[in-house]
Formats: sequence, structure tokens, C-alpha cells
Amino acid sequence: VQLQASGGGLVQAGGSLRLSCAASGIFFGIFDMGWYRQAPGKQRELVAAISRDGTTNYADSVKGRFSISRDNAKNTVYLQVNSLQPEDTAVYYCNAKFMSSDYWGQGTQVTVSS
Repeated sequence: VQLQASGGGLVQAGGSLRLSCAASGIFFGIFDMGWYRQAPGKQRELVAAISRDGTTNYADSVKGRFSISRDNAKNTVYLQVNSLQPEDTAVYYCNAKFMSSDYWGQGTQVTVSS
């Protein structure tokens, strides 16, 4: 099983990025997918999630700015991040869950300069 996250980078405040997470080794369509982030010195937190039926939910801090989507034909989940702020700086991880199966990607760094 591999979850390959990409799309992070250094952006100025107010900028946007599109994060991608390509999955392999799993039957992607049955998994609930999520994006988490972990800032230095802080706990990992859920940013956004999308269930296998397409239901989404977001952390209050990102509602209206971030959008999660999935393409089951490409085994990929996306996170569109807009209006980035310095407090969004973190390593962003994708996650795949189905029953007792729980997989993590390696993370992609997002750094927002003020």
C-alpha cells in the first residue's frame, strides 16, 4: 500500500495550492479519505475528509477556504487550499481508512510566508 502525496510548496499569504494523494495497493473506492496536517510542536489534526460516497467534512479553521475531492478512476484524493495563511504552515498527510485498515502517506510540506 502506498499513498503518495504531492503538491506542497512555499507560497505567500493569500496564495493557493492543490495537494494530491495518489493511492496504490488498495481498492480506493471503498476507502474513506482524509487530509491531516501537523505543524511543528503541535498534534496532527484533521483538515478535511471525504467518505467513499462523497460526503465531506472540514475543520472549522479551513471551512470556506479548503476543498477536498476524489477521483476514484485515478485513485487520487485532492485538497484545494485557497487563501492560505501563515498558520496553515504544516506537513500535510493523506489518510485512507476502511474498517480496521488505516494507511498514511509520507506527507507534503506547505509553508506560507507572511
